[in-house]
Amino acid sequence: MPNAETTLPALLARKAAEQPDAPYVVSAETGVVWTYADADSDADRWAAALAGAGVREGQTVLIMLPPCTEAVAAWIGLARLRAMEVPINTGYLGQMLRYVIEDSEAGLMVAHAEHLPEIEKATAGTARTRTLQTIVVVGAEGALPHTAFHLVRAEDFLATAAGSTAVDPPTGRDIASIIYTSGTTGASKGVLVTWRQAELTATGIMPTDLFGSTDAFYSPFSMFHMSGKSPLYATALLGARVIMRRRFDTARFWDDIRTHGATTTILLGAMANFLWQQPEHPDDAGSPLRDALLLPLVGDVGGFARRFGLRVRTTFNMTETACCILSDVGDLANDTSCGRLRSGFQARVVDADDNELGPGELGELVLRADEPWTLMAGYWRKPEATAQAWRNLWFHTGDGFTRDADGNFYFVDRIKDAIRRRGENISSAEVEHEVNAHPDVLESAAVAVPSEHGEDEIKIVVVARPGATPTPEEIVGFLCSRVARFMVPRYVEIVESLPKTPTQKVRKVELRAAGISPATWDREAGQPRRRTPATS
Repeated sequence: MPNAETTLPALLARKAAEQPDAPYVVSAETGVVWTYADADSDADRWAAALAGAGVREGQTVLIMLPPCTEAVAAWIGLARLRAMEVPINTGYLGQMLRYVIEDSEAGLMVAHAEHLPEIEKATAGTARTRTLQTIVVVGAEGALPHTAFHLVRAEDFLATAAGSTAVDPPTGRDIASIIYTSGTTGASKGVLVTWRQAELTATGIMPTDLFGSTDAFYSPFSMFHMSGKSPLYATALLGARVIMRRRFDTARFWDDIRTHGATTTILLGAMANFLWQQPEHPDDAGSPLRDALLLPLVGDVGGFARRFGLRVRTTFNMTETACCILSDVGDLANDTSCGRLRSGFQARVVDADDNELGPGELGELVLRADEPWTLMAGYWRKPEATAQAWRNLWFHTGDGFTRDADGNFYFVDRIKDAIRRRGENISSAEVEHEVNAHPDVLESAAVAVPSEHGEDEIKIVVVARPGATPTPEEIVGFLCSRVARFMVPRYVEIVESLPKTPTQKVRKVELRAAGISPATWDREAGQPRRRTPATS
């Protein structure tokens, strides 16, 4: 059975004994330091209070908090009861929020006061027999509002903590969290993330052989995703610290890095491009930051690394997996590979019938592990979806990949995002890569929209670099000399921002649903067209 010694609840207890006064989490906003002793003590208080409220082993509890020490302590407190944390995307509202609340079957929630209006609105009209009854409120100022739920201030809730909560500590096979997928292509599913999976995800993001106790991980990431949880796990393995900020802010990034001595971070989505597009300064390479995990890589990785004095790494990961493919100790094969297979995992690129394909052939990436409990334990309350994902004893990622003869893997596209035009299969990621090479483009997203001739047309949605004003004609002209004719978009729309999940994934389902709007430029008409229906 997987042991309990390296699960995060056990690690915090051990570090609290070994280095009680060492900083574990530092707030970038306030500079307040939360030590390992503070973390261990606060987690125990949450465990005792939750136990007093009736939370037991195997039960679910919702957490809807911004990145903060309360979110960490409540998570570890639940783990010490062997209960299951269900972190909610703090951007959820309406039906999406209601869905997670109901699907989780949780009777108790810990939420920030700022989310109470949306929680009440989302659950209005539900039956009085609904499971959720009590909300522990963090950050409440003044009187608590009147709602259909029983509300209790976090400080009053914690004041009830008493007695022993001793249960067998969680092992690597136990569920660390039920994390709902981002839903970029469909309805969210609750991923059963084991503690062993969480540990391997953390060490894939911050390999322990590359770092030590003096390192600091800059984490402007949400706690409802592994990008926010993994730094907490990795630094605890090392006895290092996390610099926590509630959200990424380009303007504050380098000041935070210098002020707090951050040595490593993750740059998700367009974050690296946001930094790359800032005016150059002579001291760009002079910050304490020496390492960055880029997801995905920028177009000029070498130039990015040289400008900022960084060792750049990358990986491929999903909520369901554990960094099974990654670059080896900072050694990138090229600017487009996700890396090579990590020890302890197996990977194939397969066709629609799960037959393995050869080098250079496009198919779906499937994965499995040598060690048990290192990939997700399934989808919460969705046995059919679990069986479908694990058909033929391989986890099916839903991502189109190729591999080369040297064992490097290449992400091509989400299979559902692929575009079929003029008899050709087109990677939206490849189109976006070329559009993003335009000097006036910050980021872009390519989607399929219906064609009056059948199959698809390509629409590219573009965010301009600050201060730049590219025109659709310029962008299309730029692409004509860079991509095959069938890959040149018919439609271009320039917008202020792209719809994204909090983990910076573009919600292409929204872009496809938007279809052709009055603001969309049509290459065939040379002007905006009237809106036409779209499919998602």
